[in-house]
Amino acid sequence: MRGSTPLPVDTFLPYMRDVVRCEQSLRELNLMWRMIEASAKMNCPVEAKTILPTMAATRAGFNRLEHELVHSLVSEKVGNVLDEIATKAQYVIDIVVRNLFERTADVGFLATDRELCAFVAGLHDNTDAIRYRLRAYRSKYTVYDEILLLDTAGNVLVQIDEASPIEGSTDPLIAETLAADGYVETFRATDLRPLKKEALVYSRRMLHPDTGAPVGVLCLCFHFEEEMAGIFRSHRDADERANMLLLDGDNRVIASADELWIPVGATVPVNRSAEPKLMIHGGREYLVRTLAAAGYQGYMGPPGWQGQVMIPVDVAFHGGVSNALSTLDPAIAEGLLSHARSFCPPLFEIMTAADTIRRVVWNGQVMTAGQRGELLKLKTILDQISETGMRSNELFSQSIRDLYETVLASSLRDAEFVSHLLVDLLDRNLYERSDDCRWWALTPELRTALAADERDTETLQNLGAILDYINRLYTVYTRIFVYDREGRIIASTHEMENGASVVGTAVDAAALSNVLALRSEQDYYVSPFEPSPLYGGRPTYIYHAAIRDPHNESTVVGGIGIVFDAEPEFAAMLRGALADKAGMTALFVDRRGRVISSTDPSRPAGAQLDLKLDVDGKLLALANGSSASRIVVHDGHYAIIGCSVSSGYREFKVSDGYKEDVIALVYDSFGEVRERSGAVNREDAVIESDVTASGGIEYATFYIDGMLFAIPAAQVMEALPASEVSPVSMGGRAERVGVLSLQRHGESRHFVWVFDLRHLMRGAPAPIEAGSQVIVVKHNGQDIGLLVDELHGVPEFRPSQIIPTPFAIAAEGLLVKQVIQANEGRLLVQALDVAQLFACLKDPALPTVLNLSDATLLNHMQLEHETLENAA
Repeated sequence: MRGSTPLPVDTFLPYMRDVVRCEQSLRELNLMWRMIEASAKMNCPVEAKTILPTMAATRAGFNRLEHELVHSLVSEKVGNVLDEIATKAQYVIDIVVRNLFERTADVGFLATDRELCAFVAGLHDNTDAIRYRLRAYRSKYTVYDEILLLDTAGNVLVQIDEASPIEGSTDPLIAETLAADGYVETFRATDLRPLKKEALVYSRRMLHPDTGAPVGVLCLCFHFEEEMAGIFRSHRDADERANMLLLDGDNRVIASADELWIPVGATVPVNRSAEPKLMIHGGREYLVRTLAAAGYQGYMGPPGWQGQVMIPVDVAFHGGVSNALSTLDPAIAEGLLSHARSFCPPLFEIMTAADTIRRVVWNGQVMTAGQRGELLKLKTILDQISETGMRSNELFSQSIRDLYETVLASSLRDAEFVSHLLVDLLDRNLYERSDDCRWWALTPELRTALAADERDTETLQNLGAILDYINRLYTVYTRIFVYDREGRIIASTHEMENGASVVGTAVDAAALSNVLALRSEQDYYVSPFEPSPLYGGRPTYIYHAAIRDPHNESTVVGGIGIVFDAEPEFAAMLRGALADKAGMTALFVDRRGRVISSTDPSRPAGAQLDLKLDVDGKLLALANGSSASRIVVHDGHYAIIGCSVSSGYREFKVSDGYKEDVIALVYDSFGEVRERSGAVNREDAVIESDVTASGGIEYATFYIDGMLFAIPAAQVMEALPASEVSPVSMGGRAERVGVLSLQRHGESRHFVWVFDLRHLMRGAPAPIEAGSQVIVVKHNGQDIGLLVDELHGVPEFRPSQIIPTPFAIAAEGLLVKQVIQANEGRLLVQALDVAQLFACLKDPALPTVLNLSDATLLNHMQLEHETLENAA
């Protein structure tokens, strides 16, 4: 069970129709089992004495299962919903915090802009030029809806939002900012933004360029409402069953995806500990998850802010019907189901119960084989068990399928959501890079220096100091450099990894050509994602902007390049989005399947994905902004792949002319592929009986590699679960897998050796799985156990249906010398020669291995039949 808080099953059960149906099925089965057991005790107590203990144990098991299974199903469903809404709640706050982290760097850099500081200090009064400069900043960093410069008394010197003019402010944040060494973050009502109920303001004091004394305050006003609307629009539940919220430290709503549902200003209940309980708000019951920020580079966001998602319990478990299983290859579906124990414990419990019923009936039929008289009553009891078990298994199968679909659908949605988040994080991050390079290209000192015919040592050192200051504030860059019109780098931060200087080297010709062709200060150029000597020979993006002559905007005098530290930054995005999701890997790739970043060590940056084995090429061709998910086989594991294609952020990659599609791939592994070389079609394996009341021979049938085999029922004692086999590390035949303890009614305990029948017949060992069984056979007073894949039945055949195989004469020593033609020859059952089996186990030199299949046998039988017809 998830968590430590007891799960109130009765609270949630009324909202889970499929679990209610499963509970009713279990109760019906339990009742029928009691009735059958009572009937056996009354009608044939002596004959049934050997199976009554098993029946009683099975009934007790079902009684326990009825309670545990319902509890597990409810827990699984509640846990799935809580996990899903927790993921979204975490992303709400983390996306906001990553965005606001950039704002803390912005205000720190802009507050030291020499031109702005000189104006605030009163060294000049060119208000129009300063307003133009602030608007140029706003045109690049479009996340701000107002920028203000104030003096120490709170008087507004310049602002850019003409729709909300103010003359001054008495807000305490001005005094707080003047007294602070760093930025001040404020979110509340303020006279700086009189038309808003609340505003998010980043402020920092500005110093006199010469004396260093505080002369004023810079305020960057973040467009909070627009940003939150974009987050909600991009990541909200498409069915609108849940509401995404951003809360402050007092659990008050400061942003809501649906304000008509839960308005801003409302105080809501929170669930930080993931307790599986219902919470009431506005007269309605909700499942709730509340998450604090994970933090980004040490920044935790505004104090107390939290992401929250609330989903009404009456719609929480009514998601769209999934058909994931029906679209899968049957072998993959069966393989996925084989991981039920780890994938979903309730499924494993149901499957184990179904195996128990099948084994009880099979053992009873073996025991009554060839018997008449009173034992016929037991046969009737067994028929009732079999019929009830089959009917209940049909109901179980539907419940299994429903739950399996629910879990798969939840995983498919989660993988798709994570991939969507990843491309959103990437576009948001790289948007900032496009802003930075264009703004820094407007730095007056850079423009003046590059426009000059010659640059002395002091000028170059000053340029280096400016770049160093920027790089210390913006740590996502490996280096920042400027170059002249010929592409020669004249100043740069950081040396090469080999210690050589970057200064004096040249940018590549393609980058220079593109930069010289940029038409305005709003344009920029990004190099392709490829290895660069400026990034130690590793692949990355380098953002370029043109530096223009300060006296002639149409003349490009050089450029600025910023080398994005792609390796750790992309890796941090991937790891952050995956969080602690076990079994998940994620990659950024381009349209061709070339890896940009990866959490998978076997697919590093620069590697090329196989468009058949690693990812379907159709996923790489999805439209921008599209997402998809599906179940695949990946690296020998069953996995869910989630895929999303970037669509840009604000104007970045949308309207600014830059085109670079990035695709996020998320793989969620569900366990190793389990080869099932002969997947069984249950309908095709039903044996049609055409034997009269006497004269037939009963065989115990079972599966190996998906094919039916048979042993005369008279030579079979019973079947037991393979989980009871005890491995023994002794010498002997490789096919011997262990010992099995037998305890029959009225007899002392004894042990038998267990041999892998598949290994004996095919030369390859069989995996021991949940449904594997051991059949105990006898011959000349000796007992052995045979490991098989699954039990089938105990049908009766006419002697005429049992014929020698075409290989029986030529291949002495083989274990299969006869074939049973069932269902008018449409189904072949290979009959095992028990005497030969015991002889082979005594003499390892005797041959046993012959790889045959139903198709091989059928072809030979048809050929022999045609030969006889032609001869006639």
